[in-house]
Amino acid sequence: MFRALRPQLARLARPSGTVRVCVLVVLLAGTGITILELVREQTGTAGFFVGLGLALLPVAPLMAAFRWVGRAAPAPWLQLLFCFGWGACTAALIAILANSFATEWIAAATADPADADALGSVAIAPVVEECAKAAALLLVFVFRRRHFTGPADGFVVAGFTATGFAFTENILYLGNAFGEDVAEGTGVLDSVTAATFFVRVVLSPFAHPLFTVLTGLGFGAAAVSARRVRRIGLPLLGLALAMTMHALWNSASQFGESGFYVVYGCVMVPAFGVLLWLAVRIRRRRLRAVAGELALYAAAGWLGPAEVPALASMPARSLARSLARRSGGRAAGRAVALYEADAAALALLRNRARRGGPVREPDFAGRERELLRSLWQRRATAGPALARAAVMEELLPPWFDPLDRGPYRGAAPAEALAGVPAPRPSPSPRRQGPWRSATAAGRSSSRPCGLPGGDGVR
Repeated sequence: MFRALRPQLARLARPSGTVRVCVLVVLLAGTGITILELVREQTGTAGFFVGLGLALLPVAPLMAAFRWVGRAAPAPWLQLLFCFGWGACTAALIAILANSFATEWIAAATADPADADALGSVAIAPVVEECAKAAALLLVFVFRRRHFTGPADGFVVAGFTATGFAFTENILYLGNAFGEDVAEGTGVLDSVTAATFFVRVVLSPFAHPLFTVLTGLGFGAAAVSARRVRRIGLPLLGLALAMTMHALWNSASQFGESGFYVVYGCVMVPAFGVLLWLAVRIRRRRLRAVAGELALYAAAGWLGPAEVPALASMPARSLARSLARRSGGRAAGRAVALYEADAAALALLRNRARRGGPVREPDFAGRERELLRSLWQRRATAGPALARAAVMEELLPPWFDPLDRGPYRGAAPAEALAGVPAPRPSPSPRRQGPWRSATAAGRSSSRPCGLPGGDGVR
C-alpha cells in the first residue's frame, strides 16, 4: 500500500510549476518593495533617483555581454529576469539586513565601531552576499536543470544575478554620495558622487559579476559531471573562491593609500582578462559541441546537411533570421529563431547524455522526441533560410553537393552514440508521411533515428 501511495505523496511534496512561479513572483515583489524603501530611507528621495539613474548605466552592457556568452543555446528570458530580480531584490535585502545585524553585533561586542565596519566588510559581507547570490543559481540548478547544461549557463545565470545585485548596491552608494555632496555643497567635479561613479561604474562594474561567475562555473561544471562528489564539491569550491575574491577586493582599502590600485591592477584586471578569455573559450566549445552532435541528426535525415554549419555559426544564425523576416515577415523570423534554439538544445542534450549516460539524463528519450517534433514543424521555414545563410557566409566545404541527398559526410562515428538509451520500434507501422524520409535516411546511414514512437537516437 505504501508503494502505491508513494507517487501521490511525491507529487504532493513537490509543488507544481504554477505554484512555484507564484511563490517566486510574490517573493520578488515583496523583497523588491522592501529593498527600495530601505534604500530610499537611507539615501533620501532625491539621492534615490540620482543613484537609480546612474546605476542603470552599466546594466544594459553587462546583460548584453553575458547574453552573448550564452547565445549558442540561449536561456529563456524569464529565467534570466528572475536571476536579475533575485540579485537586485532578494539577495540585496538579505545582504543589507545580515550585514547591518553583524556589524552592530560586532560593534557591541568590541565597543569599536571602526573595527566593526572593517571586519564586517572583509569577513562578513563576502560570505553573506555571495551566499545570497548563489541561492539563485541553486534554484535554477535544481528546478530548471533542463536549462542548466554546462559552464556557459552557469556563467550567464551568475552574471545576471550579480548584475542585479550590483545595480541595487550602486543605487545605495551613489545615493548616499549625492546626499553627502548636497549637505556639503560640493561642486560636481570635486564631488563624492563623481568619485563613487568613477570607481564603481567606470573602473569596476565587473566586480560583483566576476565574484559570482566563479560560483556559476562551479555549478556549470557540476551539471556535466557524472560523479556525485563533484556535483556537490564543485559548486562549494566555486563559492569559496568567490568569497575569497570578494574579501580581497573589500580589503583593498586596508592596505594603505595605494592598496586599491595594487589590488585593482594586480588582481582584478588580470582576473577580468582571464574571465574574458574563458567566456570566449566556453562559447566556442559550445558551438563545436552543437556542430558535432547535430551532424548525427543530419546523418539520420532530421536536418539538412547545410543547416549544421549554419547552426554552429552565430553570424549565420543571425543572417538566417534576417533572411526569413525579409521573405516571410516577423512570424518567419520567429520560427527560425525557435528552430535554432531547439536545435542547440537538442545538441547539448545529446552531448550531456553521451558524457553522463542514462543516469544523468533519465528523460533523454522524451525530451529528444519533444525537440525533434518542434524542429520538424518549423523545418520548412527554417531549413531554406539556414542553408542560404550557410552559402552566403561561405561555411560549406568545397566538396559539398546541394543535390546530394545522402547522409551527412561529416557525421561522427557510431562509437559517439554510446551511452544513450536505445530506441523502441514505432508502435504504429502506418505512421508515415514526413517521418518516412527520416527513417530511410537513418537506415541508409546505419544510424537509427529517434522517431515519435521511439526512445531516441542510439
